[in-house]
Amino acid sequence: MIISEPSYYASFRCIASACPDSCCKDWDVLLDEETVKKYLQVPGELGDRLRSAIRTEDGESILCFDNGRCPFWRADGLCQVQSELGESMLCSTCREYPRIAHDYGDFKELELELSCPEAARIILSSPAAPRISRGVPGGEPPAYDRSAMALLQTSRTSILEFLQTPGIPVSQLLQTLLLYAYEIDESLNYPDFTPEDFQAENYAHTDFPDVPGTMQDIFAFFSRLEILTDEWKTRLAAGPVENTWDPRFPQLIRYFTERYWLQAVSDFDLASRAKFIVISCLMIRHMGGDLIRAAQLYSKEIENDSENMDALLDGAFSAPEFRDAILLRLLK
Repeated sequence: MIISEPSYYASFRCIASACPDSCCKDWDVLLDEETVKKYLQVPGELGDRLRSAIRTEDGESILCFDNGRCPFWRADGLCQVQSELGESMLCSTCREYPRIAHDYGDFKELELELSCPEAARIILSSPAAPRISRGVPGGEPPAYDRSAMALLQTSRTSILEFLQTPGIPVSQLLQTLLLYAYEIDESLNYPDFTPEDFQAENYAHTDFPDVPGTMQDIFAFFSRLEILTDEWKTRLAAGPVENTWDPRFPQLIRYFTERYWLQAVSDFDLASRAKFIVISCLMIRHMGGDLIRAAQLYSKEIENDSENMDALLDGAFSAPEFRDAILLRLLK
C-alpha cells in the first residue's frame, strides 16, 4: 500500500490550552467499540463519570457533552482522561483529530482537517509542495474503477500544478478548476469522450449568461442548514461582507482539491465537488475577518457535519442559488 500526505502533515502539534477554539466543545464524540470496552472497565469516580456520559444512538456509542462541553475538558484546557489514564485511553476520534485518512484499498491519503485552528494555520501558511509518499505492507484490492481513478489522479495533478502558477487571480484559478472539472466529469460518465490535455487558456473565457443571483442568496441557503455555533449563526445573519481575495486562497483551494477530487470515484460526480470548492471559497471570502478563523469556522460547521455536507453537495447539483453562471459571476 502507498500512503501519501501533504508536506505539512507531520508538522502538526496540538497547542492544547493555547488553542483559540477547542475540539472539546460544540459537538458530540463518536466512540469506537474498543474504547467503550475500556471505559466500562475504568474503576472509581472517573469510571462512573465515563459510563454515565456514554449514550447509544442508532447503534453507535457517543460521548455526550454537557452544555456544549466535553465533561472531561478541564478548566486548564487539558483532557482529564488523557491526564489521568494516558493517551492510550483516548477514543480514536480524540486521538487522531485533526488527522484524517481516505483509504482507497491499495493506497491511502492522509490529511489535516481545516476545522482545527492550528491545522488551519498550517494549511494556509504552508507553501505548495509535492505530497510525501511511502510504501507500507498491507492494503486490499481496490473496489474503485481503475480507469476512473487514473483519470481523477491525472486531472488532480494538473489542477494542483496550475494552482502553483504565480500571478493568476484567485477568481481565474477557481473558474479554471470548475470548468476543467466539468470536462473530466463528462469523461467519467461518457467513456467515449476523451478530454484534451489540460491547457489553462481553454477555460479563460468570460461569455457566461447573466443569471440573477447574489451572495445573500447563498448565505440564506447556508442558514437553512444545521447550525452548530452561535458565531456561525451571527455571521450568517449579518450577511456577506464585501471583501477581496486574500493571497492565501490558493493554499485553501489546494486543500479542498487534495481532499475531495478523488472522492468522485465513488459516484462519478466531480462537478458537484468542484462546485463545492467554489462555493466554499466564496463563503469564506465573504464571511470577512481573519481568514484562518473564517476558514476554520466554515469547516467546523460544514465539513465536520455529514448532513450539511450531503445537503451542500446535493445543492451544488440542483439548487438554483448555485447555478454555474451565478458562481462564475460572483468570483469576480
